[in-house]
Amino acid sequence: MRDSANIILESIILSDNIENVIDIIFNCIMKGKKIVLFGNGGSSADSQHIAAEFVGRFILNRKSIAALSLTTDSSILTAISNDFSSEDIFSRQCESLVSDGDVVIGISTSGNSNNVIKGLKKAKDNGAITIGLLGNFGGKIKDIVDHAIIVHSTSTPKIQEVHRVISHIICKLVEEKYFERENE
Repeated sequence: MRDSANIILESIILSDNIENVIDIIFNCIMKGKKIVLFGNGGSSADSQHIAAEFVGRFILNRKSIAALSLTTDSSILTAISNDFSSEDIFSRQCESLVSDGDVVIGISTSGNSNNVIKGLKKAKDNGAITIGLLGNFGGKIKDIVDHAIIVHSTSTPKIQEVHRVISHIICKLVEEKYFERENE
């Protein structure tokens, strides 16, 4: 338990990156654009969780925020894996679903997931702002994304714990800004 607490405390140094990402996401929403998320395994679950917090609500009752996880449609995932490759499951979806000005968040505890890399590259090609929520000191993805939030650990469970804390901070503060703007 102390390991998790120490990693969370060490991640406080990421606060400038987190604040920057909050502003980027808020500006995206205010321009009528959407948030697109994806990852594998536990990161897939995290992408769905974050999308649900934006579409539904985190704490405040407010208008729904456009967000989707590219990990939820089993027909699309299996068709792309079968007809192309599992490495194409996110890039193929980004090709048709991501537009200029959207924010795309790739989540990878290793920082090296090939399908996340390909999805982020395609999102950038489409004009999206890309964010990596990463572990393993950022891996390859840190050099691909526009903005990286990196948990400096190689322990997947610890990285996931910190990712959840960071994602809740982002959801809470974006929601508060959105709620304030909505009620001006």
